[in-house]
Amino acid sequence: MKDFFKTFFAALLALIVAGGAAFLLFFGILAAIGSSNKPTVPSKAVLVFDMDTSLTDGQHDPEPGEAISQALSGGGGRSQSLPAAIDAIDRAASDDRIAGLFLTGNLQAAGPAQLKELREAIQRFKAKKPVIAYDLGWGKREYYLAAGASTVYVNPFGSVEVNGFASEPMFFGEAFKKYGVEVQVTRVGKYKSAVEPFILDKMSDPNREQVQKLLDDLWGDWKGSVAKDRKVSPEALQALADEKGVLEAQEAKQAGLVDKIAPYDEVLDALKALVGRKPKDRDFPQIALATYAEIPGAEKRGHNRIAVLVAEGEIVDGEGRANQIGGDSLSRELRRLRLDDKVKAVVLRVNSPGGSAAASELIQREVILTRKVKPVVVSMGHLAASGGYWISTYGDRIFAEPGTITGSIGVFGMLPNVKQLANDHGITWDSVQTAKLANPMTLTRPKTDFELARIQGIVDHIYDQFITKVADSRKMKKEAVQEIAQGRVWSGQEALKLGLVDEIGGLDAAVKYAAKKANVGDDYYVAGPEEEPDAFKQLVRNLIQGKPRKLAKVGPVDVLVGDLKRQVELLSSLNDPQGVYARLPFDLDLR
Repeated sequence: MKDFFKTFFAALLALIVAGGAAFLLFFGILAAIGSSNKPTVPSKAVLVFDMDTSLTDGQHDPEPGEAISQALSGGGGRSQSLPAAIDAIDRAASDDRIAGLFLTGNLQAAGPAQLKELREAIQRFKAKKPVIAYDLGWGKREYYLAAGASTVYVNPFGSVEVNGFASEPMFFGEAFKKYGVEVQVTRVGKYKSAVEPFILDKMSDPNREQVQKLLDDLWGDWKGSVAKDRKVSPEALQALADEKGVLEAQEAKQAGLVDKIAPYDEVLDALKALVGRKPKDRDFPQIALATYAEIPGAEKRGHNRIAVLVAEGEIVDGEGRANQIGGDSLSRELRRLRLDDKVKAVVLRVNSPGGSAAASELIQREVILTRKVKPVVVSMGHLAASGGYWISTYGDRIFAEPGTITGSIGVFGMLPNVKQLANDHGITWDSVQTAKLANPMTLTRPKTDFELARIQGIVDHIYDQFITKVADSRKMKKEAVQEIAQGRVWSGQEALKLGLVDEIGGLDAAVKYAAKKANVGDDYYVAGPEEEPDAFKQLVRNLIQGKPRKLAKVGPVDVLVGDLKRQVELLSSLNDPQGVYARLPFDLDLR
């Protein structure tokens, strides 16, 4: 027996040592591969922007378990940092090695405000070098980016969407009743409709009113921009939207929306000609935008740091996951920047529908403290609504794009219970408590009138605090804020008129203003919005994304499943300690 244990533990030790050595060898090989495959830019190359990706304001690295799960299921889709893409396009415009820009593919996810910033970068590139755009089927988002290209191609069997915007929210009210799930709500603001999908079977009149106004603003910007690019009138585009919606290739050509109808091989020949190659050549010099974005630009010349901090996702209590804004984690990062004397100003890039009121307040407090010692400038992306506006309102200056969704100054509480559902399946609960309000957040029963009254009182108080804070930060009368609050969302262009934002502009404009406010002139450099990923984070990204591939275009069933998934994720993110939320009043999915 003694010899058995000696042999067993010796074998076990050998396995541990061998496993550790294999682990180290694996990461050593990864590091060697990473260091030996540094991207280079070919001479006279085409910068290729394959738009089969999701635009984000920051890089979100999932947890290792999530990354492995996504990798095993075929990957989670590619994402492209918007600031990195804009920086790459701007650098390429002045890079002698880059001969032109090629746009192709269909975006998986992008908001109107993000598209506006990216479109402006493409226009700046076009002022110096050719931009060629091709797609089999131009969706509204991609066409908005490509309409002003030097040459716009469409496949002979292709099409161009000009069918306006639509929003089609999903409602679970009747389903919840059928299955015995009850949702009680407390809210302030007639437009605060975030709870409606869980208690109704259709949009309320106030919600329909605000969504219609928002879509009209976004569609107006789309028509105006495309009309200018294609030298047609907005009225002509509206007529096409009303009468045809989706144009076949020849119809799009006749309407002046594309320059040429050609199959992909002829487009490739045009790209070859752009760089001096012949059609018979098998390839031509090119580099992917995502790869070019990883190549460092010019050395930092300034001495003063302007820090860009990205706040993207639902606002939740605690640390938050990769695609969320944790109240603790973001306030800690703001505190670190506030105490860093090398940081002369902070640009807070906000892309959030809001969420936990308590977490929003934690972040806002750090914004106020930071502003006391250095400028804090807010750049609003696709969304900066409700809690997203809460954390923005005390910025020294707030920038938004015309299509930014902002405002939504309102509060709600959502109190579900599964008593009937459980009882129908033989599950019951009993309770013992020492006070009337000992267990108001339970899911096992409806809330009593006394509990609802207390929760409504908390919601009313937080709403009053929200109104007061906006009035104080924006130098407005409280009554004036009351009129434009009520949980209503506004487009960026309307928010400017109402005084909720200060200026129309993107992240670059916000950075320049921050430098001016900090009195550093041109002697500054921008740190962010992303840090260089470490080896493990890069491994996680590779696990998820793998080799770049053409993604399938989203179909109707995928849209339906996606809607359901987003609503479930919304419920899982409701973790405010008081059960009170400042969140966008609807889940806007433009189609």
